[in-house]
Amino acid sequence: MTPLTREGIAARVAQDIQDGWHVNLGIGMPEGVANFLPEGRDILLHSENGILGMGPTPPAGEEDESLVNAGKKPITMITGASIFDHAMSFGIIRGGHLELCCLGGYQVASNGDLANWSVTDDDPIASVGGAMDLAAGAQRIWVMMQHNSKNGDKRLLDACTMPLTGQGCVKRVYTDLAVIDVTPEGFLVTEMVDGMTQEELQNRSEAKLRFAEGCGTLPDLTKAA
Repeated sequence: MTPLTREGIAARVAQDIQDGWHVNLGIGMPEGVANFLPEGRDILLHSENGILGMGPTPPAGEEDESLVNAGKKPITMITGASIFDHAMSFGIIRGGHLELCCLGGYQVASNGDLANWSVTDDDPIASVGGAMDLAAGAQRIWVMMQHNSKNGDKRLLDACTMPLTGQGCVKRVYTDLAVIDVTPEGFLVTEMVDGMTQEELQNRSEAKLRFAEGCGTLPDLTKAA
């Protein structure tokens, strides 16, 4: 059993983004989704610092230091992209005009609660930033994260123990081990990496998991490419 890399998770998420959607990619792992969008789909990527029409990461040596996303990472812009102020950017978010926001996460509860920020000794002034607006304003939230923390802590929980970013907002979770929908009955696993058993995945999760009939294999699309 080989877990997906961060790039593998991003590539899998990209496949599910529908034609015509306006999509915000959160800081961290979600930023990588921009590099794997399927050809031929009309998808506009939004960044809360005031961009609509982001493209993939620029090649090394071709970065423009004045062109960055909300995470201060270098980006490109597609033909027809626009730049605007924070007021308009958050008007797009709060007005419900984003079909999707992909966020990183520390914990997701079985009712869709999300915790994706914290204040630590290493970063005592950490803040939630625009994530609360996105969790409340986007039409759907997909979370991308490692299934377990570096310490082995479980992240699919009955109830989040960290400060909440949003309540009942998560619709789907993509991890290095599985794709999990959040339903009124709790977590429903629809795909698992090859070699993972239902028992193993349940042991790495706190909340009760249900498994879809004909649960599929989670592909590593970076290798397929």
